[in-house]
Amino acid sequence: MILSMFKIPSAWVPLAMSVAALAVVAGHSVVSGVAPETDEGAAAHAWQLLIAGQMPVIGWFLLRWFPKGRAAAATVLAAQVFALVVAVAPVALLGL
Repeated sequence: MILSMFKIPSAWVPLAMSVAALAVVAGHSVVSGVAPETDEGAAAHAWQLLIAGQMPVIGWFLLRWFPKGRAAAATVLAAQVFALVVAVAPVALLGL
């Protein structure tokens, strides 16, 4: 049941968005370095949109699937939260 939950778009889209946000941070760090900038650029705005855009999708997933299968939905939620933390960690740790 847990693997079949990952076939639901509201389960895997937040994971993909976290990976994309991490890729934006990594790509920007490789190209521009990790020095603080005076103004937020396009990469910062893309990262913010990807991170904030996950919240309604995760909320929809919880509303729709948590009542039907708590254990499977909790596992997917844990994966989503883990991916979100991994995407936010470089920004928080490096002060970007």
